[in-house]
Amino acid sequence: MAQRLLVGCLGRQAAGLTLSRRDTIYALSSGRPPAGVAVVRLSGPRALAVLESLAGRAIAPRVATLAALRDPSDGELIDRALVLGFPAPASFTGEDVAELHVHGGVAVVEALLRALGRIAGLRLAAPGEFSRRAFDNGKLDLTQAEGLADLIAAQTEAQRRLALAQAGGLLRDRAERWRAAIVRLLALVEAEIDFSDEDDVDAGSDRVAIAALRADIAHVLDDARVGERLRDGLAIAVIGAPNVGKSSLINALARRDVAIVSEIAGTTRDTIEVALDLGGVPATLIDTAGLRDTDDPVEAEGIRRARARAASADLVLHVSDRVDGAADGQRVVNKIDSAGLAPGHRGGVLYLSATTGAGLDTLEAWLIDWAANATRTDEPPLIARARHRAALAEAVARLDEALAEPDAVLHAESLRLAARALGRVTGMVDVEELLGEIFGRFCIGK
Repeated sequence: MAQRLLVGCLGRQAAGLTLSRRDTIYALSSGRPPAGVAVVRLSGPRALAVLESLAGRAIAPRVATLAALRDPSDGELIDRALVLGFPAPASFTGEDVAELHVHGGVAVVEALLRALGRIAGLRLAAPGEFSRRAFDNGKLDLTQAEGLADLIAAQTEAQRRLALAQAGGLLRDRAERWRAAIVRLLALVEAEIDFSDEDDVDAGSDRVAIAALRADIAHVLDDARVGERLRDGLAIAVIGAPNVGKSSLINALARRDVAIVSEIAGTTRDTIEVALDLGGVPATLIDTAGLRDTDDPVEAEGIRRARARAASADLVLHVSDRVDGAADGQRVVNKIDSAGLAPGHRGGVLYLSATTGAGLDTLEAWLIDWAANATRTDEPPLIARARHRAALAEAVARLDEALAEPDAVLHAESLRLAARALGRVTGMVDVEELLGEIFGRFCIGK
């Protein structure tokens, strides 16, 4: 029972989201016990009645109230807790919502969840179901829901800021302005089609306005994918010949042993990925197989993957133990303690020793500066996900069609499709297939 009730993030289990919206749902909404405080949330038509039943008295709306919570089935005291009730529609989900702030011990939370599970008409929430109900009830659009999910998952300062902007409606507001402008232009075209014999109907839509809209959206798309790079993290591939200290450098930057260090060439045969926080910018450091000619098919596959990963990375650190030959990406000379070289950054080359730590601070400072420059923009990034980019790119393509189309009916259809593409950004139209994918990634309780 404990494993079932205290479950947290279940990933893409979206099937539960098709359950009846008439049900009252409940779940642990805070972190997994034990903790100082645990929050159990209820949403649905019975939420406030259940709150009153547990507390044994009426609870004033939107007022934190100390109450003794008892199991309605036998009257046993569960805990003394702070409780709140939020009548619809002024709540997170737009439904009646209750929150129970109990002591965060495993036994306390289990007892409360068991009591709720015995009440008729209540069921455990599916992953993301609270947020899905907020979307269905117009409390969130899709970009805000995605921003909320990203805020929960944020691990760096830059990710937090990006998620807050999305959750605050940054992309939604811009997309809706674009869509409203297209709808106004579409109205002019349709008026021309329907009332072409009327003198007071403006013949033709304002193509200058369409071109301006197209340019505005295209400008947002031309952002070097900064939003996606902040959300997913910059990729940094560490490549080089065997035994130059790539794995030692990875361990030094990660400040823990994540890669096997050995004098035997070919020890690293597959890519190893480590998350880094570069001054608030997320990054993934990728250890790769040593680059050399080999007859070993397993090592050869590792080298093939290393070359492929380097080709797709945002930055390549080419590690060697001496300065000679050409290098792909940023040259890093390791093992300077053995070569009698001084640490530092000279001639575009970073000199360090992963073993002693000499010069490691210079590399870290260089990486932080590089990450800041790679994600710097004149304005906050609007696009954080591939689906945002795809929808905006389709809108631009449809506006291009509208500009090139002389036939008024086909011109109007292109404008209509452009507006529809922008509507998919916020979830206004044609997004049912996306909902399980998006909300199924949330935690139970969110």
